[in-house]
Amino acid sequence: MASCECCSKISTADALVLGAIQIMIGIFNVLMWYLLLILYMGQIKGVFGTYEPITYRTGCSLWGIIFIISGVSIIKVARHPTQRLLICAMIMNILCMITVIIATVLTVLELSSFDSVSYRNFGQARLGREISRVLLGFYPLELCIAFTYTIFGCIGLCRKNEETFAAGTEEAESAL
Repeated sequence: MASCECCSKISTADALVLGAIQIMIGIFNVLMWYLLLILYMGQIKGVFGTYEPITYRTGCSLWGIIFIISGVSIIKVARHPTQRLLICAMIMNILCMITVIIATVLTVLELSSFDSVSYRNFGQARLGREISRVLLGFYPLELCIAFTYTIFGCIGLCRKNEETFAAGTEEAESAL
């Protein structure tokens, strides 16, 4: 297998797979946000009000767009490896890790507290909480993918900088 020039530890095929998985997770998160939007907008105002968890109000599932952009940047680096694109992909993956941590904290807060809702909206609230549980299962996967690519990207950048430094030192010594 050919390896990516910038990330010498990750093969091109592995980078493409990581990017594709990130894109799929991002699309799944956006579709779940759309489902939650339809679900919570259809609530009937009852005695206890409507159920709007913090993850819904912040658009937490919509943050999957960041996962999609990060996956596209990984695929772009795998196909056309340059140092600038690698740094861009690493920044996007770091942003993904921050987003996943925030989304995980918000989802855990949502699932740990449950206020009373009208009996009319109980089914919708329960389904919304189940969707949040499913999304909570995908967050560690996204975190692992982003972390893995960032670590190997850093290793690749360090190796490339060492090779550049060593080549520059050899040229300076040969000039003397």
